[in-house]
Amino acid sequence: MNTDLKQINKSKKNSRQGNSSTNRKLIERLVKVSRVSKVTKGGKKLSFRAIIVVGEKGQVGVGVGKAADVANAFRKAKADGKKNLITVPITKSLSIPHDVKGSYGACK
Repeated sequence: MNTDLKQINKSKKNSRQGNSSTNRKLIERLVKVSRVSKVTKGGKKLSFRAIIVVGEKGQVGVGVGKAADVANAFRKAKADGKKNLITVPITKSLSIPHDVKGSYGACK
């Protein structure tokens, strides 16, 4: 009985590892790194803010991270972007479908 439970738990653990989203290779692009200063009673406290876009074909996410140094801000923004992934529709020519409005002379 006890060995059956162990086997069930192992199979559950392995199934969770197979479905993890860390296996995907996401492309990361740094949009902006800015230095933020907060004035306190003891002086100025500097921190960094990073904005990163992560995604792959059909999915994109934007993340913002703030930390005392740039590396940690980058890491936090990347994690935030992975949490906020949304699906974007893509056509066969790899463009985003949208309405096109034009005008020429009196026509619209």
